[in-house]
Amino acid sequence: MTIIAGFSSSRQGRAPLHLAMQLARTTGEKVIAAVVVERFLPVGIDRFEDEFQQHVITRATQSLEHVVESVRDDCDIEVVVHQSKSIPRGLMQLAKKYQASAVVIGSSSSGLLGKVALGSVTDRLVHTASVPVVIAPRGYPRSQRPVERLTAAYGGAADTVGLITTCAELAEQWKVGMRIASFTVRPLNAFGGSVEPSAERLVVGQWVQRNMDAALKQLKAARKKVDIPKLDVVVGAGSDWTEAIGGVTWEAGDLLVLGSGAAGPMSQVFLGSVASKILRHSPVPVMIVPRERKSKKSERKKSPSKKASKKSSSKK
Repeated sequence: MTIIAGFSSSRQGRAPLHLAMQLARTTGEKVIAAVVVERFLPVGIDRFEDEFQQHVITRATQSLEHVVESVRDDCDIEVVVHQSKSIPRGLMQLAKKYQASAVVIGSSSSGLLGKVALGSVTDRLVHTASVPVVIAPRGYPRSQRPVERLTAAYGGAADTVGLITTCAELAEQWKVGMRIASFTVRPLNAFGGSVEPSAERLVVGQWVQRNMDAALKQLKAARKKVDIPKLDVVVGAGSDWTEAIGGVTWEAGDLLVLGSGAAGPMSQVFLGSVASKILRHSPVPVMIVPRERKSKKSERKKSPSKKASKKSSSKK
């Protein structure tokens, strides 16, 4: 298995490679630093287009090789240049070819330093990917430490991927810590005028308790599949998303894990509205997992054996 660090021919910032290397130190996988060059015409149709494309490929390869050499250490990194009609499609083609466990991308250059921001290309990718997508905050620095803790952002009824189980399986596989977090925003004027502050606190408290109960119930179910040690369940609350997410402590080595929204297609990543808000305010890298991402353990349990299939067909 590999980890794809994705770049366009015009942007080779170091943040995706820094994060991909950090993941590789955690998983022991190889990193593919991949440039996707957009091409719309097949080779041989237009000689001038072919020459221009070759020029773009040469420049992009040289630029990315320079980036890789400047950060290469103990990680196994291969540079690949791939042509495709679009960058998201090209990254998914590479993910399939190299059996990638995840695709790592950078944030938009228009975003705030240290925050996650989606541009037009990355936004398309996080709504079409068939493998987990990991997004580095803008300017994400190089770190010698691996990922040390996963935070599952539990969203109650919006959770359609069994996020806690998925996150627990990753934590077990990567040998890292885990916690569960829920976030709630209560605008200062939400209950203005007619409702007492004590009633507002009661409503928020009931929401927190209901979400924690649901998370613990899913955690109990997850423990039947995965050996999960004792972990923290935390709630971040505030008058806006910055305050709510800042109400939870974050450390270097943290990775926030989001599940795809209920509106998304099966077997693909899809970012719901609340998840999108959490992503934009996250101070740490974010992983988004597809709806139908199942562990090998659960697949073995659910898939019938060949003998059972033969018996059922003979009865028919």
